[in-house]
Amino acid sequence: MGKIWGFIKRHTRRIIQVVSTVLHNPLWGGFLSHKIYQGQLKSVCVPGLNCYSCPAAVGACPIGSLQQAMYAKKARYYVLGTLILIGVTLGRVVCGFLCPFGLLQDLLYKIPFFKKINRFKADRWLRWLKYVILAVFVIILPLFFIDAPTFCKYICPQGTLQGGITLAPFIDVALGFLYTWKVAILIVTLLLCLLIYRPFCKYICPLGAIYGLFNRVAIVRLRIDKNKCTQCGACAKVCKMCVDPVKHPNSIECIRCGDCQHICPHGAIKLGIKK
Repeated sequence: MGKIWGFIKRHTRRIIQVVSTVLHNPLWGGFLSHKIYQGQLKSVCVPGLNCYSCPAAVGACPIGSLQQAMYAKKARYYVLGTLILIGVTLGRVVCGFLCPFGLLQDLLYKIPFFKKINRFKADRWLRWLKYVILAVFVIILPLFFIDAPTFCKYICPQGTLQGGITLAPFIDVALGFLYTWKVAILIVTLLLCLLIYRPFCKYICPLGAIYGLFNRVAIVRLRIDKNKCTQCGACAKVCKMCVDPVKHPNSIECIRCGDCQHICPHGAIKLGIKK
């Protein structure tokens, strides 16, 4: 029993990620029937990035729902309210613990590769790309110019993986340039995951961009005990998102993975509820 508890304690985040992915996609029979569930639960936004068109998906992707609300001019307050509620409560804890595509990136990064790169000159500027994508493809284009979920249609690799690839063999329609383009984005993203920790989260994901804006006010957050902290720098070195938790514990880039908490030799970092 002690060994089991020890295993759970060491791998708590990974277990939560797996359980969350299964809860996002519990309808495995959809892969056999090649049909997309369209019941009442599909009107409910799940917290993580999870494609509506996945045969196993039970809920609606918040980014897909936000685009739908923008161009259809319906349910805007519901979608925005849901995103704000999740953001204020959890912030980017969703990215670190609950997002299915985050789990996939974590597992790919664990695969041995000839070199791992997390810090490079363009990294700082590329971090702003996800906010540009959020503004242009999720809000502006659907709201004013194109009656379609443009991020889902032209960019989202998660949608290609969950919906495009799984359903493509059973769709009686010729697959053209757009499908090839989306598959190419997916392949490049997955390959980059071998080299860079969570490149999609860092540079592309509009959902992470939204939740990151709430990190400073989220109920669940990192807390630094300055009486215990010795400024040793161990937490900054271990952070794969390249954040210094001591200087910026509520950084918009922090996904609350807890690596800094585990590495701190003095127990000065805690991930918990805001007092």
